[in-house]
Amino acid sequence: MAEKEAPKQPTHRAYSVIRREGQDDFWLNVGLVFPHKDGGGFNIMLQAFPLDGKIVCREITDDDKDDAPAQRRQSNGGRSSHDARRR
Repeated sequence: MAEKEAPKQPTHRAYSVIRREGQDDFWLNVGLVFPHKDGGGFNIMLQAFPLDGKIVCREITDDDKDDAPAQRRQSNGGRSSHDARRR
């Protein structure tokens, strides 16, 4: 069976949520998620592995796409929009 190529644009980001006592949780961006062309699955491309083994995938929003990579913004219910998220 021939392997199908994943779409070029990711639809989700992969995060490791780090619990911090007395503080907001820290959402660390660890990768991107690409859906299969047939819609039956995903390829998850990780740049790091979470210590607890749990990965949270969140859909990429228009706010995420519009932000410059170096910009950090507190929005969307207290979550910053790029490399790290807090909730």
